[in-house]
Amino acid sequence: MNLKANLSWLLCIVFPLGFAGVWQLQRKIDVQRTAFEQEQDEMLVQSAKLTKLASMEFAPLLADVYWTRAVQYYGNKQLRHASGLDLLWPLLDAATTLDSNLLPAYRFGAIFLSEPAPAGAGRPDLAVQLIERGIRENPDYWRFNEDLGFIYYFNLKDYAKASQAFLDGSRHPDAPIFMKVMAAKIAAEGKSQETSKFLWSEIYQSTKDEMVKKNALDHLKLMKVDEDCQALDALNDEYTQRMGHRARRMRELIDAGLLHGAPVDPAGYPYAIGDDGKAQLNLNSPLLEAQVLLAPKK
Repeated sequence: MNLKANLSWLLCIVFPLGFAGVWQLQRKIDVQRTAFEQEQDEMLVQSAKLTKLASMEFAPLLADVYWTRAVQYYGNKQLRHASGLDLLWPLLDAATTLDSNLLPAYRFGAIFLSEPAPAGAGRPDLAVQLIERGIRENPDYWRFNEDLGFIYYFNLKDYAKASQAFLDGSRHPDAPIFMKVMAAKIAAEGKSQETSKFLWSEIYQSTKDEMVKKNALDHLKLMKVDEDCQALDALNDEYTQRMGHRARRMRELIDAGLLHGAPVDPAGYPYAIGDDGKAQLNLNSPLLEAQVLLAPKK
């Protein structure tokens, strides 16, 4: 009996110590792995200038290496929900310096840079710098003018420069008529809901990249959410005038005859009314995550 009791006490002591030891070892491994990955990135970027001088005919191949590393770096940060994309610009800079005709690095790199955190680096200024380099090095590729117009319109809210970017692109013989139309609309209206829809629809329809397509579709859905919420808030204003207080549930608007049924968002989830009396997405809606990532900060 005493032997069993002693063994029980021994196990109670040994197991927690063992788990603590494993935890400490795993923690040390994670720290070392993170440091190693960071060191790899820094070594890769720091060697880019020397690589440009030494690469000669291998420059395009090395450019692909830098571009692949940039995609991996961005993707790993997103998967780990890690903050900071400080090495993104140096990697893109190196890739496009080594191969000035690496079109995807300009286009998708600009998206990674221009999107606000946490979806991107929040550096539209660097995205402009990258795309302007692409225009200089590839003057016959009108899509870069389109990309520049998007950045100025959506990220920098500089509508005069956005209009000029579309106008410059419209002068290319292969550019579609919508480039000139957008230049005129933005020059006349600045930002408008209709213009924004047109631009995101163009991105959605023209791209073959699934990530870019999903991003555009999410923006279009969120614009529909904004429109719906504004309309529901207007109905609640009318309800307040009638009843002397704001509705706290959609059911009250339905019972008052202001709605024929429960309104749903583009994902099919019913809208809710928040504590502030304003219409909002349902907490279960998958669009809520996209709204946190993509909605402009107010």
